[in-house]
Amino acid sequence: MTKTKIGILFGGRSVEHDVSIISAQNIAKYIDVEKFEITLLGISKAGGWFLCNKVSKNISEGKPLQISLSAHKPTFSTSDLEFSLDVIFPVLHGTDGEDGSIQGLLKTLSIPHVGSDTLGSAVSMDKLTTKRVLVHSGVPVAQFLTYTKSEVHHVNYAHIVATLGSPFIIKPANLGSSVGVFKITSKDGFQEKLNTLFSFDNVALIEEYIEGRELECAIIGNETPMASPPGEIILKGDYEFYSFEAKYVDGNAVELVIPAKVDADTEEKIKELSIKSYKAASCKDLARIDLFVKEDGQIIVNEINTIPGFTNISMYPKLIGLLGIAYTDLITQLVEMALKRANEATLVNTNFESNI
Repeated sequence: MTKTKIGILFGGRSVEHDVSIISAQNIAKYIDVEKFEITLLGISKAGGWFLCNKVSKNISEGKPLQISLSAHKPTFSTSDLEFSLDVIFPVLHGTDGEDGSIQGLLKTLSIPHVGSDTLGSAVSMDKLTTKRVLVHSGVPVAQFLTYTKSEVHHVNYAHIVATLGSPFIIKPANLGSSVGVFKITSKDGFQEKLNTLFSFDNVALIEEYIEGRELECAIIGNETPMASPPGEIILKGDYEFYSFEAKYVDGNAVELVIPAKVDADTEEKIKELSIKSYKAASCKDLARIDLFVKEDGQIIVNEINTIPGFTNISMYPKLIGLLGIAYTDLITQLVEMALKRANEATLVNTNFESNI
């Protein structure tokens, strides 16, 4: 049997570079090597592309890569090797990887890829755009304000409290993994934290603080996407919210309850809102929807992650497992969906004979 040539793309110019590497290590570990011939493509923090012999932080020790700009037969090459790929699995979290930039490049080169296309990636990565799209689609979101970096002097603490209440959350509009996110409980230190946020992004999203349970729902599929039962994140210790340290550094910071202990009606509403959000944002293949459930039962959609984590502690593969899909089978299904979408795209007529 001829194996499908798959490139696992990891690293990237993002504050989530290290998380990407851990996710890629798991995908390389669990992928079905009887079906797929694996090529490891690393992007360094400086943005260089390298052919690697293993998934690690030492990306720049690989062979520098070049890409031929041919949509008919795109090839990758090093100083002594040239090769092509059937499909790429981008395992890139955050800026220049999850925001549609890489997806646009791959589409231009006619290389199929796992996950949302440029549109769905860009919409979901920009939290402000996500909120606007969800609000337009009738999906409940937290109340919010937004400011650009040039408007930093117009940010008024008293106005924020009067509009959103106290405490409130500030976060970069275009990052993930809770980098640059702060819970603000008083005016003291607020400006310093806002300046830190603006060192990571040019747009600040300021949200009301939602007091409630934090749940996640995994989505897989395209024409008829499936939603998993939700899982719950329960913080332990002194963490005020699900921070980067709680997610990836402190192994004792959280308890993952899979599946979450919710009643049947709440579970169904979570699934419905998650699929509705997925479709509204034009997502493809997979996504993880993050939600809050308030004490009164109201469900708030927080964020959409089009390339969710695949680390050992990541919720997405664990939740998909509740649908009876094992880790290796999950990777296979995602690749097969990507190839199917790419094949369907070739059936669209792009030629038009005009009289011009």
